[in-house]
Amino acid sequence: MLESVSGLTTLRLTPPIDDIAKVYIDHYLMPRKHRGDARHLAYASFYKMTFLLTWNCNHLANGNKKSHLQNINARFGLHLPEILTPLQLFKEPPDDN
Repeated sequence: MLESVSGLTTLRLTPPIDDIAKVYIDHYLMPRKHRGDARHLAYASFYKMTFLLTWNCNHLANGNKKSHLQNINARFGLHLPEILTPLQLFKEPPDDN
């Protein structure tokens, strides 16, 4: 398993990432007790990821938060990745039977 990820780039934690995470918490997008969720989204926004893949449907892949996220990221000039669950991104091919 380690060999399969050995060529991936590690994204550095920079001060702006923590600042972005704080914006998400301060604007009630993420609860204070789940700072990891805010940082996860902050990384994806800061590094302009196309997708943020998550199983977290409470705080991240939550359709009710999408417009609020769009507004906050637009207000602060941040990129907003498409937030999806793995099932939304990787669809199984149709069954031929």
